[in-house]
This record gives sequence, C-alpha cells and structure tokens, in this order.
Amino acid sequence: MKTIKLAVMGLLIATSYNCKEAKKETKEAADEMMEEAKEVVQEVKAETIKFAMEPKSDSDVKGDVTFSEEDGTVAMTAMLSGLSEGEHAIHIHEKADCSSADGKSTGGHWNPTNTPHGKWGAEEGYHKGDIGNFVADAEGNAKVEFSTDEWCIGCDDSNKNIVGKAVIVHQGVDDFTSQPSGDAGARVSCTGIIQ
Repeated sequence: MKTIKLAVMGLLIATSYNCKEAKKETKEAADEMMEEAKEVVQEVKAETIKFAMEPKSDSDVKGDVTFSEEDGTVAMTAMLSGLSEGEHAIHIHEKADCSSADGKSTGGHWNPTNTPHGKWGAEEGYHKGDIGNFVADAEGNAKVEFSTDEWCIGCDDSNKNIVGKAVIVHQGVDDFTSQPSGDAGARVSCTGIIQ
C-alpha cells in the first residue's frame, strides 16, 4: 500500500512540475510573440500630416500639401491651383511662419548642412529644402510628388526634421545655380509645417 501511495505522490509531483514548466514555457513564448508584434507595429507605423497652402504676393495660388513617413522615407504630395501655366519652383524654407504678405517671413531655404543651393542630389551640393521645379497645366493646376530618406517628421535629427519649416511655391523657375536660392521669383503660396 505504501508503494502505491508513493507512486501516486511521485506521479502528482511530476505532473505538477510538468504543468509549472509548461506554464513557464507558454508565458515565455507569449512574451516573445508580444515583443515581435511590437517591433512589427513600430516598423509599419506611418505618420501623415496635411496642411493648406495659402496665397501670397497677391496671387490666387492655393491647395494642400501632405507629408507621410513610412519605413524611414518621407513622401510629399502637393495639390495646387491658381498658378500661371508653365514651370514653377517649390522649396522647403527654414521657418514655419507664413504671416507676411510676401511669404518672406519663412526665411531662406532650409539648409541645415550649410551647403550651396543646387538641384536635389547634385554632387556639388544642395539644400535639404531644394525640392525643384514642377509644371502647372493650362488651367493652373499642378500635382507635385517627391520622396526622400533625407527628411523625417518630428524626429530628433535637426538635419532631417521638417517640422517647424514651411513649404513655399514660387512664381518662377529655380535655375539651380543662382545663390543662395535659385532666383525663383516671388513667393506665391505658403504653408507652415507644424505638427
């Protein structure tokens, strides 16, 4: 009888131990899955901000600009109307201040790396705000699309963070050579990028 009791006790202890081990392994597996899920969520997390463009310099140029960031790349889309037909320049300027009638309250081009003005990607240098030129159709409408991994939305890197800057549309064309800003003419539309 003692042998049976001992065998039953041994079986209960072994079962209890195995259950504790199984619970521990299950909890560890669940914790590991939660960490992996958090990493995936962080990787696919996208941020989008959208602003209205307002007319400047007695123009009728308006529209909106959207910035979205995903996987380390910021995409910009600007939908504009009220332009004269043909080419115009668009840049990011250093201050999110569209208070002046001529848009000059935004300061110069955003240039955190102190390089010469130029065409985006030029070996000789370019400003982080040197987006370039686009074409408006006969009705004065235009869509501008641009993307780069050299910008971020609200990150801690002041050489990449576009928050606190402004988008400016110019009446003229950026010649990519005149210093410091490409001789693109009047600032006809503005929006501040404030998150």
